[in-house]
Amino acid sequence: MMRFKLKPKRRLLTRMYLTSLSIITLVGFGLAWMVNILHAQNSYNEETAQLIAEIPQVAAELREHDLIPDTSAWLEENRKGERYVMASCDDRFKQVWTSAMAVDRGLFDTCERFADIKNDSPPYYLTLSDTRGYYIYMLSVEIAKVHYNLLVMKDAEKLEQEYDKFSRRTYFRLALVLVLALILLVSAAYWGMRPLVRMREELKSIADGKAKSLSDGYPVELEGVTQALNQLLQQSSAQQERYQNAMNDLAHSLKTRLAAVHAILDDKALHQQEVSEKVMEQVSQMDHLVKYQLKRAMLGRKGLKQEQTQLLPLVNQLSQMLFKIYRDKDVQFSTRILPLLQFPGDKGDLMELCGNLMENAFRLCISTVRVSAEINDKGEFELRVEDDGPGVAESLRQKILERGVRADTHSPGQGIGLAVCHEIVQSYNGTLTIEESNLEGAMFRIRIPL
Repeated sequence: MMRFKLKPKRRLLTRMYLTSLSIITLVGFGLAWMVNILHAQNSYNEETAQLIAEIPQVAAELREHDLIPDTSAWLEENRKGERYVMASCDDRFKQVWTSAMAVDRGLFDTCERFADIKNDSPPYYLTLSDTRGYYIYMLSVEIAKVHYNLLVMKDAEKLEQEYDKFSRRTYFRLALVLVLALILLVSAAYWGMRPLVRMREELKSIADGKAKSLSDGYPVELEGVTQALNQLLQQSSAQQERYQNAMNDLAHSLKTRLAAVHAILDDKALHQQEVSEKVMEQVSQMDHLVKYQLKRAMLGRKGLKQEQTQLLPLVNQLSQMLFKIYRDKDVQFSTRILPLLQFPGDKGDLMELCGNLMENAFRLCISTVRVSAEINDKGEFELRVEDDGPGVAESLRQKILERGVRADTHSPGQGIGLAVCHEIVQSYNGTLTIEESNLEGAMFRIRIPL
């Protein structure tokens, strides 16, 4: 199992290494190629500048062949003999003069060959008629008001050796950079993957029940992931707790009703018709409890729904049903609810809230029940259910809303119903409080932020 988990990690690292190295290699070789080209062009420009500096000597050699008149004494300066392989071309690159060294090598078509490559970027390289490779340097000169393109040819072998040496140094340095980049990539990957390894270990601890959430201190880039995972773990834990609580309450409630059914069946004083009616009544209550607890198990998801439910029609509907159930009490019921006021949630949740609280009020009141709702000064939806009954002792107000401390789980007044109301309100980030009413009974106040 552990081997299976590590495979994706190795594949991710391999992809990261290959992609990063490919990019670095491509960029590196591109830069090396550009450096070699720039080096060649720089050498060409330096050589051209040197030849321009030696134009007096070149001009002297031209004068010797009567190509220019003897107009200046400077043409004689720095003459050191014929050490140039040269050719002179006119504007159309027709060869009009060839130096002595070029003649010795049979280079009579240099200008014509150069015309084919003159539009390329320097350095200019040609293999001439003596089968040797030459680098060509072109100088534009004007002699006696006549324009010439002077081509100076230098043997490429020495220059190529220099270029090869420079290229080898360049690519050797590139290899060192790639090796260093690989080392840095491995280090960065190891360092960068450490939080993920830590996350894997913590998730394993959570799966083994040794922890409940991921710890803090992760890099900023992973904070969103860890927060989402912690939220998911909290939701999963809350949902599991809801299911457990619902099943426990359902089992306890069904056990109570089954015991009541057994007691009814064993009661010899009851007629058959009465037994059937009472058994069906208990079965109906058990059916309601099953549906009720299943709904509770889904509250975590339902509480997140963004719905609006009109309040007054539902309250009136519930009151009519309660009037029939408690018709012997002659309850005086009133509402203070605007016709268009809406509950910021699901209709089923509103039914549970109003149904449980109003049923408690009708059952425990002396004669008066009042339901009011509004949007309060804090911008919250506020619902109040009041009665003139005995109220709730202050010491019990918080306890009857908590799980595990209820004294009478099967009681429909202060058992499951109030706990469910509390959980529904909490799912909407609201509050449920029990206070003393102006009617001198209990007031259940619900506040839900909009």
